[in-house]
Amino acid sequence: MPSECATRIIVIIPTYNERQNIARLIPQVMETDTRLHVLVVDDASEDGTAGEVLNYQQKNWPQRLHLYSRQKKLGLGSAYVDGFNWGLSKKYDFLIQMDGDLSHNPTYLAAMLQCAGQADFVVGSRYVTGGGTRNWGMGRRYLSRFGSFYARKALQVRFSDFTGGFNGWTSNVLRKIGLNEIRSNGYSFQIELKYRAYKMGFKHVEFPIVFVDRKTGKSKMSTAIALEAMWRVWQLRFFMRALLQNPSNRNRSIVDCLSK
Repeated sequence: MPSECATRIIVIIPTYNERQNIARLIPQVMETDTRLHVLVVDDASEDGTAGEVLNYQQKNWPQRLHLYSRQKKLGLGSAYVDGFNWGLSKKYDFLIQMDGDLSHNPTYLAAMLQCAGQADFVVGSRYVTGGGTRNWGMGRRYLSRFGSFYARKALQVRFSDFTGGFNGWTSNVLRKIGLNEIRSNGYSFQIELKYRAYKMGFKHVEFPIVFVDRKTGKSKMSTAIALEAMWRVWQLRFFMRALLQNPSNRNRSIVDCLSK
């Protein structure tokens, strides 16, 4: 586990037009723990985000900072899948998801690594005691809480924060849950990742974080992303039923599995 024996830990940060935020975030992450490496997965940002990352890489952290540049905007879910696959190919032991807009405070990385010794994956939760959100309007706060509540009821699994994006995963989990078959994005990606791991018997722990809304840049959240999560959870539920009936479906996509 990372807190005791992991030698390679990487923080994966997807970006799209986050130059101002990433310029502040990278140094904060690097100063948190000297074991941490960072991979920025950039979706062809038009504001020079990739250039900012390369500047830091060349001047400050040539061995610890990495850039994965994609040719166009492909979405959050696929960015994490590409980032995870990159990290696994480089033999990282523990892989952490983190937003690029400063919503996740890098000081929580220490708690993440401490919790990692207790479970196969770790969830930074806004909805356990001590957690919360800051600078959110009532509409977004309701949508987020409802999203986790809805997923819990539909999937019948206990996660306080099903939709949160500050999570840490052992390489063993990511190698076994069928990463390349995940087609979800946004909220539903976070739900599917946790649900697959849970249903395969991996253990998790949640610890409190306070999520702070971005101060600069434009939020990537949309009504379409929220609506996708609502119908995707039912696909997930029936997919797991099909999986239990036929274990050979484990690495098939939800759509392919349910079409058989």
